[in-house]
Amino acid sequence: MKTLRLQLRFLIPLLLTLVAAAYLALPLMDQLTLRWFARDLNTRGELMANTLSDPIGEAMAADRTRRLQTLIDRAVQDERMVAIALCTPDGVLLNRTSAYPKTLTCAASTALATQPDPRMRIEGGPVHVGVHPINTENGRIADVVLLHDLSFVDRRSQDTRRYLIILIAGLGLTMALITMIVAQLSWRGWVSGVRAIMRGEGLLSPMLSPTSGSPPPELEPFANDLRARLRDLEDEYRRAQGPEAEWNPDRLRALLHTKLRGDQVIVVSNREPYIHEKEGKEVVVKRPASGLVTAVEPVMRACSGTWIAHGSGSGDRQAVDRQDHVGVPPGHPDYTLRRLWLTPEEEKGYYYGFANEGLWPLCHVAHVRPVFRESDWQAYREVNQRFADAVVAEARSEDPIVLVQDYHFALLPAMIRAKLPRATILTFWHIPWPNPESFGICPWRREILQGMLGSTILGFHTRYHCKNFMETVDRYLEARIEQEHSTISFQQDTTLVEAYPISIEWPTEATIASWSSIEDCRRKLVERLNVGPDHKIALGVDRFDYTKGILERLHAVERMLEKYPEWIGRFSFVQVAAPSRSSLEEYKSFQDRIHMVSVRINERFGRAGYVPVHLLAQHFPHEAVNELYRGADVCVVTSLHDGMNLVSKEFVAARDDQQGVLILSRFAGAAREMPEALIVNPYHVEETADALMRAITMHPAEQRERMASLRMTVREFNVYRWAGRMLADAGRTRLRERIEARVQRHQDNHVDATPVY
Repeated sequence: MKTLRLQLRFLIPLLLTLVAAAYLALPLMDQLTLRWFARDLNTRGELMANTLSDPIGEAMAADRTRRLQTLIDRAVQDERMVAIALCTPDGVLLNRTSAYPKTLTCAASTALATQPDPRMRIEGGPVHVGVHPINTENGRIADVVLLHDLSFVDRRSQDTRRYLIILIAGLGLTMALITMIVAQLSWRGWVSGVRAIMRGEGLLSPMLSPTSGSPPPELEPFANDLRARLRDLEDEYRRAQGPEAEWNPDRLRALLHTKLRGDQVIVVSNREPYIHEKEGKEVVVKRPASGLVTAVEPVMRACSGTWIAHGSGSGDRQAVDRQDHVGVPPGHPDYTLRRLWLTPEEEKGYYYGFANEGLWPLCHVAHVRPVFRESDWQAYREVNQRFADAVVAEARSEDPIVLVQDYHFALLPAMIRAKLPRATILTFWHIPWPNPESFGICPWRREILQGMLGSTILGFHTRYHCKNFMETVDRYLEARIEQEHSTISFQQDTTLVEAYPISIEWPTEATIASWSSIEDCRRKLVERLNVGPDHKIALGVDRFDYTKGILERLHAVERMLEKYPEWIGRFSFVQVAAPSRSSLEEYKSFQDRIHMVSVRINERFGRAGYVPVHLLAQHFPHEAVNELYRGADVCVVTSLHDGMNLVSKEFVAARDDQQGVLILSRFAGAAREMPEALIVNPYHVEETADALMRAITMHPAEQRERMASLRMTVREFNVYRWAGRMLADAGRTRLRERIEARVQRHQDNHVDATPVY
């Protein structure tokens, strides 16, 4: 009964609505009916006028008035004709029938006939007025005025109204009955479906819950909305609880001692994690501005291994022992740094030449022509061999774990494999990998690919770079590629090609406690820039490199001040640009151009006491950069092409106040992990300028929502997780190889013990 009452509550208003709609439609129906009949009467009038033209013409020519009267009296005998009159072209009434109104003049009838509604009412009822010309060979000689009876229109309109009401009422009753029947039949199914959804059935995907069926199609929107709400609740819960199993140094050490059984870990990179520089009579220790060092150094502190790198500091030789070793970090040595020394000629050919004038622009596709010289290639090979020899010398066993870092050592994996065939070699390529056509520019493409395929595991930042590498191998080498398992088999060795998005070390509570407060960082920054506390400040932190999009973001700042002049004097952009590779012509000219553009913007928009662009072209220690992160309103990362870009993650980690906005290039690998940032195309100046405007005017609540989600992502997917995934894959590979070796030894012993008859 309750269901029936609910249905009646719905159906009765429906019926009333249908009846009301019918009554509202009746005036429209009357107008349409009148219009149709008026058109018919005009057609009938034209036919009658054409029929009467000749007789009237003859009678008027003979001046036979009685004959004219007889003609119109006969014509008025038509069943729908009320009266007829004959007028001269000048509007003089010649003849009329007895029922023709005496007050209706020829001019009045002509005016009425031209109206949209040519009706009038006489004693007998409503009539339709039509005026039609009488034409002969001599032209128009008269006009005939026809008054048609319209009473039949009212009768038919009443009939139509009656039938329409009956039809709509019958249709409404039929719909009501069908609705009641269908609702009654489906009500139980709807109730049971909703109850099933509320019990959780059908909310999980079929892969997660094969036994629970999907909800009915009509309930799918409700189920989707409920899933979305549950996901939101889950996100809030995870955000409140933090990562379920956070990756940290202790967990990484446990992984090394369990899956890798404490095996030796050796890292090879060109750049060293700590540089000893002479300053007067003292030697000071500095950390270079490098994303690689930021990512790998915490891992080495957890692994307590050996890091082999090029000693480039002016005080590096004074700090090492006889074996060129030094314990780092200074004061708390957790691992050993082994330094190799390169001559200026070797550094010029290997580092500045082949690596940074050849491979760097080739892989970044940054519209800078790569340069390949035979002498640079020879230096690159020789230096790679020297590092391979150093790895062999540092190895304490036949199967160490070697982490080869970046594009400086493309040949190193195969060289190590030749000396230590049982070593587990993990190569991580920190920059993008281009498509096969772009990589084909390199004259020594086959040698580079063969060198990299000496790796046990080859890692890139994104799946897209993995795909490019596998397609490149497929294009230039004879190798077996298994896309399903992401492996490449070449010369009896198999390489796993996998995506490992790199990250940073998430700050501990003790680290955060040592930071200056947000208020102090903000105060120092505004004092440094000599601006007010409400001034909006955007920040860029990069090496001086043409791939970082520094020029593009300056153009965006200029366009924003053009487009929104009210922000002149209220907004400043700070660019920290650590000098890098200044001896190369491309880098030198790029740095000069950045300086010129900064000066131009400041001259154009600067005022007394106000500078829109602050270019800080110097090295900043990590603590100073962190203060800038915490004091700025916006961080701008506009890489034209980048493997990951850790500046974006450092900024997020620094904002424990959950404020600040990140503008991130879609061409940085970090954009795939950080969709809550304002993603831009740095080549599109207008889009980036609008993003700057949106960032500095964003409501604090939206900033908090975005930053909270970003922080959760960076905290969970930190550098220890990155290293842990690679080392866990290495552990599985080593375990499989050891099992295969035991099985092979067992088979060999069994064959040797088999008697020969």
